[in-house]
Amino acid sequence: MKKTQNDPDMMREYNFSHGIRGKYAKRYAEGTNVVVIDPDVARYFPDHDSVNDALRHLAAVIDKQRESNALPAPEE
Repeated sequence: MKKTQNDPDMMREYNFSHGIRGKYAKRYAEGTNVVVIDPDVARYFPDHDSVNDALRHLAAVIDKQRESNALPAPEE
């Protein structure tokens, strides 16, 4: 691997000699959605499953509202 000479974020202590190049490349290429949740909200959601569950329930409520009010569906 090529050494990065003048990168202020790279410290001499970093050791990538046992690193695997491209280990997560396929997963990253498939797409990621990262959302940062404020600490006051995050305390209610200990993990990604609880966030997804809450959002699915909220989406169901929104869908019911759309059906009853004839609101347009979200674009995909």
